[in-house]
Amino acid sequence: MADPNDILHKKAQEDAIYIVNYNPAWVNLAREEIKTLKEIFSGEDWVMDIQHIGSTAVPGLAAKPIIDIYIGTRSLEEAQRAVIPLENLGYSFWKENPNKEKMFFVKGMPPFGTGRTHHIHVVKYDSDYWRASILFRDYLRKHSQEAQTYAALKYQLMQDHGTDREAYTDAKTAYIASVLKKAGFQDALRR
Repeated sequence: MADPNDILHKKAQEDAIYIVNYNPAWVNLAREEIKTLKEIFSGEDWVMDIQHIGSTAVPGLAAKPIIDIYIGTRSLEEAQRAVIPLENLGYSFWKENPNKEKMFFVKGMPPFGTGRTHHIHVVKYDSDYWRASILFRDYLRKHSQEAQTYAALKYQLMQDHGTDREAYTDAKTAYIASVLKKAGFQDALRR
């Protein structure tokens, strides 16, 4: 019988964090996925906007090679209608997500794929959470030196927390809040 610790270690390695150099193909991958999402949700009045966010949306920025997409909704209750269509596209819904400000979906996560390719975050449109994420992305797009500082931090955190996604994300929080403050946003971005 396999040792449970060995199984957990193997699963963590399969879903390890790794940072790679910027890939210009990310823009097209995001554009294609957004086009598919718009087709699936056409006529759905709960969808207010769909945006490519995160590090893959910042030209030149090293990142985890995972396309992050925000779907802005009028309400998370209405957005519950997204679960089945997104699961039909190969996304897994994280029902136990402790962050009640968003619904979180992952495409390609083991054991359902060979590695994460996309994350979809369904959040209330024009909320602080939505605005902070867009502002952070746009600030890094306009300030390449800040983007390089962020890349260096991410490389370090990959070394420190390569198999612990929550610790990796938590360790970025203070930095993200400092960038948002520079950008004029006073509330810290919450996961």
